[in-house]
Amino acid sequence: MRRFINRCIIGISTLLGLIYGGNLSAASLPAELRVDYADYNPLSVVIKKFGWLEQEFRADRVHISWVYSIESGIALKHLETDSVNIASTGSLSSVLNKAIGKPIKAVYVFARPEWDAIVVQRDSQIQSIKELKGLKIAAAPGTDAYLFLLHALHDAGMHQSDVQIIPMSHEEARVALQLKRVDAWAGGHPYAALSQLEQGSRVICRNDLVNSYGVLSISEEFVRKYPEAVSRVIKVYEKARKWALRHPDDLEVIFSDESMVSLPVSKLVLSRCDFSRPIIDRNDIRVLKDESPVLKEEKLIRKDTDMDKVIEELIDTSFVLKLVVSSTVL
Repeated sequence: MRRFINRCIIGISTLLGLIYGGNLSAASLPAELRVDYADYNPLSVVIKKFGWLEQEFRADRVHISWVYSIESGIALKHLETDSVNIASTGSLSSVLNKAIGKPIKAVYVFARPEWDAIVVQRDSQIQSIKELKGLKIAAAPGTDAYLFLLHALHDAGMHQSDVQIIPMSHEEARVALQLKRVDAWAGGHPYAALSQLEQGSRVICRNDLVNSYGVLSISEEFVRKYPEAVSRVIKVYEKARKWALRHPDDLEVIFSDESMVSLPVSKLVLSRCDFSRPIIDRNDIRVLKDESPVLKEEKLIRKDTDMDKVIEELIDTSFVLKLVVSSTVL
């Protein structure tokens, strides 16, 4: 009799596993959620400051770990090595990452900033991109600022082989420019703003039509395994976005304090950030498609890469569309 009962229990357990197993794995939450914060993602700074992710997941006993990303290229490396589950990246950097075979999804726009520019020293005689031929330009590989530089060179009829691109982080590049170890720098905020306001650096190239936007990038595996966690992180980001729109002055102070920059630098950075549209729309896709040819021309990806397919497979608006009603919905 006992054997019969045991067999019945095993049979029922197996049946329940077959019925609910897939849903259980998809609906579960991770024991730890690793999220990055970055000076180029002001909303992440606000969320970390107020502990909103911790509040969201406290009842589920999900531990929140914060990891600092100094730039988009580092954020993507964090994602690749599973150091973070949610990464703050530039949209074109994410396209490049996807094009070289990394399994990621872009699920949310945290800002539409004008965050990249080519700057020179205050007393430099250089006035245009064409004058940089043969000179040293600091840039952080894998970042949108680096890709912005490639676009600027192409617009001037040049290629990266026409200049000396010196790879270094934004902060290292800011110091190198100040010490005149390089002739120019493809800078990103807040470092470029810091250089402009405190060292007097001059912008010789800016183009808000070429600047990409900031997105939350997540591995395909994490999206597939923990969709509830992704939805709830985006819900918290929406809370932060709406707070930022309602409290611009408070945002400037918090960003100044948490990013350790002066209030004037904070004001300049945030004046160039648009938080109004969190959904990746048709125009965003068009911009990415218009910007992506430079990746092939500079041999960063294979010539036969289908960029339309890459961009289509990168973007996932399903999570944010459940939360946001917008006139820019695809």
